[in-house]
Amino acid sequence: MKIDKNSIVDIIIKEVLTTIGAESDNININSDSIIYGDNSPLDSLALVSLIVAVGQSVEDEFGITITLADERAMSRSNSPFRSVASLAGYIEELLEEELNG
Repeated sequence: MKIDKNSIVDIIIKEVLTTIGAESDNININSDSIIYGDNSPLDSLALVSLIVAVGQSVEDEFGITITLADERAMSRSNSPFRSVASLAGYIEELLEEELNG
């Protein structure tokens, strides 16, 4: 199976918009968008909801269960939850590890 990073980005954008309750016409979220931290549309509770939703959507799309919020993610010097791109990269890394065992 080939992991398509664009599909991961699309999943994250869809779930961010759902989590913040925005219609895609009202707000522009793209791969460069900040999703947590300064100037973020999410508070900590919304981030937790987003992580759960993205994890489930990734499992639905790729058939692989991954854990997004664990010590590995939290101990990184650059948070994988900072932006759409950083989260997509982290998810891609986890999926590749699961596929390549």
